[in-house]
Amino acid sequence: MSRLSRRTVLAGLSAAPLAMPALVRAQSTSKPVKIGLLSDLGGPYRDVGGIGNHVATELAIADFGGSVLDRPIQILQADDQNKPDVSTSLAREWIDAEGVDVLADGAASSSGLAVQQVCREKKRIYLITGPATSDMTGKQCSPYGIHFSYDTFALAHGTGTALTKAGGDSWFFITADYAFGYALERDSMDAVKAAGGKVLGAVRAPLGTADFSSYLVQAQASGAKVIGFANAGTDTQNCIKQAAEFGLAHGGTKMATLLMQISDVNSLGQNVCEGLAYTDSFYWDMTDKTRAWSKRWSDRMNGMVPGLLHAGSYCATTHWLKAVKAAGTTDAEAVVAKMKATPVNDFYNTDVKIREDGRVMHQMYLWQVKPVAEAKSKYDFCKPLATIAPADAWRPLADGACPLIKV
Repeated sequence: MSRLSRRTVLAGLSAAPLAMPALVRAQSTSKPVKIGLLSDLGGPYRDVGGIGNHVATELAIADFGGSVLDRPIQILQADDQNKPDVSTSLAREWIDAEGVDVLADGAASSSGLAVQQVCREKKRIYLITGPATSDMTGKQCSPYGIHFSYDTFALAHGTGTALTKAGGDSWFFITADYAFGYALERDSMDAVKAAGGKVLGAVRAPLGTADFSSYLVQAQASGAKVIGFANAGTDTQNCIKQAAEFGLAHGGTKMATLLMQISDVNSLGQNVCEGLAYTDSFYWDMTDKTRAWSKRWSDRMNGMVPGLLHAGSYCATTHWLKAVKAAGTTDAEAVVAKMKATPVNDFYNTDVKIREDGRVMHQMYLWQVKPVAEAKSKYDFCKPLATIAPADAWRPLADGACPLIKV
């Protein structure tokens, strides 16, 4: 067994309380249906995805009944380290040697784009939940790629447009130096300009940067009313924390967190994040259904609260399993056709369309972190500012340059 295979098996079994019975059943009669999660298990996105995505996938399988087409369902999960070469190697090995039926997650956008290419070549469906770049359904789109949860266009246009129209009409960007950051910066700049604002400059920081002081000094020196953080995970957390230490907000500068999730608020503290606005398609406290599902997830995650990518992993797995059952096969061509023809319905989506380019047309929301004094419970972090209809949230189909679309 190769090093990659050993890492994959160990990662899959170590976090799979519901997958284990499937493995036992698989030894008896039926070949298991395999779902492969390529995740960040130890890097900057471990909290927003990571093991939490495995738990969300387990819940989806349990709610589906534990099997499909009279076959048990097995989860594999491995750390792709946010590296395209590692993601590519794992994806190829899983498909060729392990017979994985569908790939999911993907963590960093650069890794996800690499996985998308492998899935295109191997004709495997890719349930995209971790990567955010809108290129997934744009120029890099695939007939087998379905993009759940969010993308850089929706994030940028939700937050960027709102803050610019509210008076933040000059921007400076601190951007993660890889595919996701470039896409988020690009889409945010377009949104700011379309709303009547201007961009005064940008600087790029390597993934995993610990000290953002020099970048924040450049941003402050630009005189911009808004500093846009085109990054995510611990990079965003470090930016917010160090900007607070610099006292930038007290000087009148607004901080735009273009991809922030509830785990970031929890890590930094509600008092540090107070007033920050961000765009998302899921919040744990939206409805009775989201609260009930979040409690189930939280009970398996030592009391943590789920975020968008965890909900998206459940959504993606559930919709794929429904399509497999309806198609009567795991064949990618038949299943992806069923997925696109069938509205998405789960605990936080109702009759959501999947567009021809693979974009899942979720409703989006603009949230704001409220003061600690207004919190009624431990994770009562946010209040809604606006609801963004799908037609306004996502990039128009004709503008994406997806080669699958005949304009």
